[in-house]
Amino acid sequence: MLFNSYIFIFVFLPITLLGFYLLGGKKFSSHSVLWLTVSSLFFYAWWNPSYLLLILVSIGINYYFGVQIEKSVKYKKLVMLIGVSFNLILIAYYKYANFFIDNINAIYESNYHFENVVLPLGISFFTFQQIAYLVDKYRSCASGSNFFQYALFVSFFPQLIAGPIVHHNTITPQFSSNEARDIYKNIAIGISIFIVGLFKKVVLADGVAVYVDPVFDAASVGVALTIFEAWAGSLAYTLQLYFDFSGYSDMALGLGMLFGVRLPINFLSPYKSTSIIDFWSRWHITLSQFLKDYVYIPLGGNRKGKFRRYQNLMITMLAGGLWHGAGWTFIIWGGLHGLYLVVNHGWRAWSNKYTPNGINNRYYLFLAWFLTFIAIVFSWVVFRADSMSSAIEIYKAMLGFNGISIPTILDKHISNDSFLLNHAIISYGMFNNGIANWNLGMPLIILLMIVVIKTPNTTEIFNNLALNMKSNKINSCIRAQWNPSVRWAFIL
Repeated sequence: MLFNSYIFIFVFLPITLLGFYLLGGKKFSSHSVLWLTVSSLFFYAWWNPSYLLLILVSIGINYYFGVQIEKSVKYKKLVMLIGVSFNLILIAYYKYANFFIDNINAIYESNYHFENVVLPLGISFFTFQQIAYLVDKYRSCASGSNFFQYALFVSFFPQLIAGPIVHHNTITPQFSSNEARDIYKNIAIGISIFIVGLFKKVVLADGVAVYVDPVFDAASVGVALTIFEAWAGSLAYTLQLYFDFSGYSDMALGLGMLFGVRLPINFLSPYKSTSIIDFWSRWHITLSQFLKDYVYIPLGGNRKGKFRRYQNLMITMLAGGLWHGAGWTFIIWGGLHGLYLVVNHGWRAWSNKYTPNGINNRYYLFLAWFLTFIAIVFSWVVFRADSMSSAIEIYKAMLGFNGISIPTILDKHISNDSFLLNHAIISYGMFNNGIANWNLGMPLIILLMIVVIKTPNTTEIFNNLALNMKSNKINSCIRAQWNPSVRWAFIL
């Protein structure tokens, strides 16, 4: 059941919301927690009922390990390690078993067969979330909760399928809070944010997606793309992914607010970043924090010299790439970002040494933004491609190996006696007769680029009266501030 489906918006959500407030009123109660837990498990089972048992077993075993860690003194580390290992084995079997077997067959020319395992919905999120819970229990950073509160912490449907990855102490106390909620305010805020996210997903992300698939499908069958087609398709995917993930993040935030639950911000205008370090503090923020707290720092972080620091960065980002999907394209994507971060940290160390007050020149900042954005676009190519050969085909076209091309719509403006220009152009890209209708696509891509770079994000629009988040990346002085008015209702 997807957030943008009719069954979710017009059936599941209204029934769940009505039952929640009828049972709990203005405060969380044991009955409303139970109702929300059962509703969330129903939401999960809707996709594939057979995997309901999987998430229930995962919840039960992790809750047991959490209790044992709290009780044990002498063996708490051992119990924690066993619990974490259980989660890693679970995700390795369901998500990576076929990937490992395929690679073994390729290396040894063997023919091992493994049953076709269907990837359970949201397993990456609820597994990482429970790993964080067990480690936090070991560090005495996770307070106690009853079984149903814990089950809701894991299965809470707004964040179950696409995040954010939440900590036990961030969300569980909200399930037992006696603080009276302003129901009408929460519903107004929640619906408003949800609508913004829904618009991003079904209008903007899905609208630009039609210009992505033809390019990547053509590359997958070896079609020689023009430089224009490769760049246009890559930019279209960069924007599709932005509005898709941003939309789901907004919808999750809005759905949480409907029930009076504040989920952490997961997305803060990442394409405005002026460095890769800045990008990872804005893109999938909760995953970045998880990788830092539970992979990078345990590996030693930056405490053991520069070489070990850069090595730990690479390992962390490779793990992050593998988390996104079982394939070499995802691993290479993670490695690319690891390399980006190593270069970024090296440059920052050098520039801090010679320009300790920083560089605030607007031309430098524009160049920093431009290089960061181009690096991100390049990395998304391998993330989206169905194989490395497809990614290489697109990279070749982007770098001009298939010839320098221009859209035919511009060709008519080139003078016939412009000898130098005509001979500099090796091949002509098709603007309206190629693999996509770029007459419509290019204006849309340009418009969406302006939106992501120049307009405030959802958090900034809703921050002053709704979210009250504190961050130096959030501009709360913008004029377009949401408020519960007829004008904003009309806009939405």
